[in-house]
Amino acid sequence: MDPPQHAVAKADEALLAELGYKQEFKRAFTPLEVFGIAFSIIGLLPSIASVLFYAVPNGGPASMVWGWAVASLFILSIGMSMAELGSAAPTSGGLYFWTHSLSSPRCRNLLAWIVGYSNTIGTIASVASIDWGCAVQVMAAVSIGSGQTFTATSAQTFGVYVAIVLSHAVICCLGTAVLARLQTVYVVLNVCLCFAVIVGLPAATPKANMNTASYALGNFTNLNGWPDGYAFILSFLAPSWTIGSFDSSVHISEESSNAATAVPWAIVSAIGIAGILGWAINVSLAFCMGTDINSLLNSPVGQPMAQIFFNSFGQNGTLALWSFVVLVQYMMGSSMVLASSRQTFAFARDGALPFSSYLYRMNSFTKTPVNTVWFVAVISIVLGMLSFAGPQAINAVFSLSVTALYIAYAIPTIARFVFTNNFKPGPFSLGIFSLPVAIISVSYMFIINIVFFFPTTPQTDVANMNYTVVVLGGILFLSILWYYCPVYGGVHWFTGPVSNLEKVSENGSIQESAEKKAHGSIREVAVGAW
Repeated sequence: MDPPQHAVAKADEALLAELGYKQEFKRAFTPLEVFGIAFSIIGLLPSIASVLFYAVPNGGPASMVWGWAVASLFILSIGMSMAELGSAAPTSGGLYFWTHSLSSPRCRNLLAWIVGYSNTIGTIASVASIDWGCAVQVMAAVSIGSGQTFTATSAQTFGVYVAIVLSHAVICCLGTAVLARLQTVYVVLNVCLCFAVIVGLPAATPKANMNTASYALGNFTNLNGWPDGYAFILSFLAPSWTIGSFDSSVHISEESSNAATAVPWAIVSAIGIAGILGWAINVSLAFCMGTDINSLLNSPVGQPMAQIFFNSFGQNGTLALWSFVVLVQYMMGSSMVLASSRQTFAFARDGALPFSSYLYRMNSFTKTPVNTVWFVAVISIVLGMLSFAGPQAINAVFSLSVTALYIAYAIPTIARFVFTNNFKPGPFSLGIFSLPVAIISVSYMFIINIVFFFPTTPQTDVANMNYTVVVLGGILFLSILWYYCPVYGGVHWFTGPVSNLEKVSENGSIQESAEKKAHGSIREVAVGAW
């Protein structure tokens, strides 16, 4: 390590020690690779493919193009607020750590608990939704290859989904350096795939399927029955899910070099680039999708974007391009498992999760938290079982990955300005614009969460109900019940982030801090009861 790198490493370790934690991970992620994990999780083209069915029936081309543009600006405001917090305190715990340090002593433990659980289930739901999208894309490829005679069953798609999740768990058990190098590959493939569609799709689309500018940019087709304005807002789920989980950069901050600068700029640049490229992709799709929207939604392929490609590139061309879509989606999933496992590891480090003593373990060979990787994989598979309850049940997982994370994003942002605290900005700061941007971002998250709890259509039944509020509400209810459980609940022992810095005794031996040891002994009793 050359002197400048050594100085940066020492500065990173010193900043982490100020936050109360010792350096446990190897700082193998360069600033470009920190950006890479945020950008690869966004995934753009495969992500747009996974959630295009939200935009197409809720406004058609106009919602795809202008809904994306409007939502992207609001999402950028969320990212800038998050970037400020990440620059000031770059730690894997991120959101719940900020919440605890910025909130009033009267409520900081409960708020940190809620944020921690919301962030944990939000990141795991992101894993589940990304990998489910990948499984659907694999089955769409099979359908295209069969000449659209094959239609996958829920059981077949679930089987592919389980295989994808398990393979991601194996990948994320590798060493940090290997995972870091993969991010550069992911970014290159992502960008190349985006430009292939932005440029190649219009060139290959037959004139009969090409739309006029007035149709592509101005046609509003509302198929779900909600008022047009509300339908337009419902289409925001597509960009909100696509440009999401950017807190992943925060969760690997203890593995990144020059984290106080790299993390915030990774968040902002990933959102900004994704917003611009994503808008260009939606414009290309709007011009090349034809006017028969119902045929796209009811295609035997089961994928609106795959059907658009099929109409333009034909069977062989679509299979060639679609294989890269599936590959990039697969890469998204592995990056998301990586980020989710780090957040879970950090939350377990502070004793808040059941079986924290098992989850908070670093593998001696790979120097990675293998136990939390498999924990994330198992819970993701459980969430995937919702697919057997119908399409709306699995769609709830997509909504959950947005709504749960928005709760986790909003609370620390609010805490910074509502409570009295000694927040000190890091290298990335918005200055006098911090409060206005925070107000915009929190307002957007509040409105979107309410919208995403409503069903797809005004007239609904048990099969078509939106189960997001049931799943999210149930998880938060159980977590709060666990917090207030008599004798063993978190209210009796959870004190928020706990320092794990070792202290040197008078005889020179290494000892755990008294705070950590006491916290751990109480936690073990609680986990035993669980």
